[in-house]
Amino acid sequence: MNPVKIPIEDVIDLHTFQPEEVPDLLSDYFTACTEKGIYSVRVIHGKGQGFLRRKVQKLLNKNPIVESFKNAPADAGGWGATLVELKKNNS
Repeated sequence: MNPVKIPIEDVIDLHTFQPEEVPDLLSDYFTACTEKGIYSVRVIHGKGQGFLRRKVQKLLNKNPIVESFKNAPADAGGWGATLVELKKNNS
């Protein structure tokens, strides 16, 4: 299968990806964001049962370029999204 090209912006919607794709996807996406000078990213994972949100937040805890993260406020997706702050100096 060919890699999917997605625009590098301050929002990524995980609805179109399979759960097994998420770890590498987020890692690569965050790296690409920092290369473009984007340090605040909203990750949309949906509400559902919360499985994907928990998986995403577990991955964020382990990612060395993630400075911090929190549940999005209601006007930015509420608990269906997570706001991520990336470290500005990754060297």
